[in-house]
Amino acid sequence: MRRVRVLVIDDSLTMRRLIGLALAADPRIEVVGEACNPLQARHKIADLRPDVLTLDVEMPDESGLAFLRSLMAVRPMPVVMVSSGTHSGSAAAIEALSLGAVDCVGKPASADTAASFAMLPDLVAAAACARVRPRHPGAPSAAPAHPPGQSAARFQWNGRVVLIGSSTGGVEALERILMHYPADCPPTLITQHMPAEFLASLAQRLDRTMAPRVALARDGAPLAPGYVHIAPGADTHLVVGAGPTPACLLVPGEKRNCHRPSADVLFESAARLGPRAVGVVLTGMGVDGAAGLLRMRMAGALCLAQDRESSVVWGMPRVALENGAAERAVPLLELGPEILRATAIGNRQMARLG
Repeated sequence: MRRVRVLVIDDSLTMRRLIGLALAADPRIEVVGEACNPLQARHKIADLRPDVLTLDVEMPDESGLAFLRSLMAVRPMPVVMVSSGTHSGSAAAIEALSLGAVDCVGKPASADTAASFAMLPDLVAAAACARVRPRHPGAPSAAPAHPPGQSAARFQWNGRVVLIGSSTGGVEALERILMHYPADCPPTLITQHMPAEFLASLAQRLDRTMAPRVALARDGAPLAPGYVHIAPGADTHLVVGAGPTPACLLVPGEKRNCHRPSADVLFESAARLGPRAVGVVLTGMGVDGAAGLLRMRMAGALCLAQDRESSVVWGMPRVALENGAAERAVPLLELGPEILRATAIGNRQMARLG
């Protein structure tokens, strides 16, 4: 099998070597070159024809974001962003994912580079199989949540809670779903596979650009209309707490399917809601979410998966369809409206939670 050809782009010689060593140790990958700035990268892309780029977010002269924006408009290809865990670095990484980068990884905060880059070869291998689409400079990554002249007042919640699991390609997918949400949207819990230091920036970006309130989930936060809760990651999983009034709970636990937070853990906890839940598995590599979604479906929940054509990586949704967890595949642009139809009064009457 042909190895994945990678070009490493970073202004730091030390970081280029560390990334190169982490990738070269994997037999699936061949590091074909390095570039210290976007100008050099453009020439090497033309000469070396790599399959995947690793790209530093923060570089002198032309930023990694500016380079990525022009690249996606002219020659879209799989890119894995490498970013510092600072607030500015993580915010830039989220912007890059919205622009079309496939995934992101944090730079080492200490001398332990092996731990920081442990997942990098898998991310690069998955990126090589990703569906990357052209992006045009200046074009918004998501449409406004409510175009002028359209009112969100018509939505009335029927009591169903929405649970979403996503991974590689998930930032764009979440934007495309939430852009349809009204300010009084159904309560929604999201598990996105991403380093914990980036999840706060993801929540802030979505809260700024979407109609509902979007924030990292807080332990004990009630499931109420108008709120979207994102699993904060780190050492906890996000689950639906049992009780007369279901709420977000953050529970410690080992990684599931190599992930913490895990979509399986979230979905399994939501199975107790039965038909009062809607589960959705979005783009991503691996199998996380399929087993938990199956438990939700067996309990009577509506369970959906993103379709192959619109998925950046058709791994998690494929497994959820193959094991019978998802009843059907839905194109990304139709998932938002589908979720709202399932959670609105008039489609199916549901008793309110609590």
